[in-house]
Amino acid sequence: MKRMIYLGLLCAMLCFAGGCDKKEQQSESIQEITMVLDWTPNTNHTGLYVAQEKGYFEEAGLKVSIVQPPSDGAVDMVASEGAQFGIGFQDTLAAAFGTDVPLPVTAVGAVLQHNTSGLVSLKEKGIDSPGKLEGYNYATWDSPVEQAVLKNVVEEDGGDFGKVSLISIYVEDIVAALNADIDSVWIYQGWDGIKLQLEQIDTNYLPFADMNPVFDYYSPVIIANNTFLEENQETAKAFMEAVKKGYEYAADHPEESAEILLQAAPELDEALVKASQEYLSTQYMADADAWGIIDPGRWNAYYNWINEKQLTEREIPENTGFSNQYLPE
Repeated sequence: MKRMIYLGLLCAMLCFAGGCDKKEQQSESIQEITMVLDWTPNTNHTGLYVAQEKGYFEEAGLKVSIVQPPSDGAVDMVASEGAQFGIGFQDTLAAAFGTDVPLPVTAVGAVLQHNTSGLVSLKEKGIDSPGKLEGYNYATWDSPVEQAVLKNVVEEDGGDFGKVSLISIYVEDIVAALNADIDSVWIYQGWDGIKLQLEQIDTNYLPFADMNPVFDYYSPVIIANNTFLEENQETAKAFMEAVKKGYEYAADHPEESAEILLQAAPELDEALVKASQEYLSTQYMADADAWGIIDPGRWNAYYNWINEKQLTEREIPENTGFSNQYLPE
């Protein structure tokens, strides 16, 4: 009897130890990832929160923390290895690549397939084409690239860019700005454009992609740290596969996905999130064969224009700053 009790206790101890070893192995296999947003949570980010809520990251062996950016921004945080992944924009990344010491980041997936930004103004102003911005003011964030884009569309439409009054101001509330003393603002249709519609404000909206095909660049994109990509290729691919599943789900289930975003960020306006999600769910993949694909021709066309206008310290070589190799095949 004593021998049987001893053997039973021994088996129990071995099973317990084996269970502990298994848990330790599982813990060691979990890869921790930090994903830094470009701003506060919004519908550009819904696929990330869906991937987290639906367990796609966990299924890939990842523990992902989605964080908001520090004062120096998401790109710098990813470049300095403070985060493995982040959100960036092809236009603002130009300065990161067009320098003697390029930042070590790479765009590894397009959140949206097309540039959904443009100029907005109250309909009563009559600015129904970019050339008619002449004689009015525009709220600028004082970026050379931004102002070069504006100059291009105004002058190509026959306007005098020198007669556009540039007001250096950050517009936080688009409705208040347009109803005050700002004539025109650069906005993203998927957020501020939807907000103006919900407020039933009559506007003229001029998409940059329609004004010049070169301006149909990628905005926003998911970026990654180059060292991380080099040393952790399989983990990077697993992360991007989970993110892809998240955005595909958001594209197919906008209402449920909006609720997931609202659970993660309850401070957001519910009506705005739901309307924005309905719109952006059609933009995640749009006319592309799959989510995330970056077309080299469109990517290079925009940076070639940047080079032509000499808007960066040095020219950006072809095929700089992006890769499709981390997307699922």
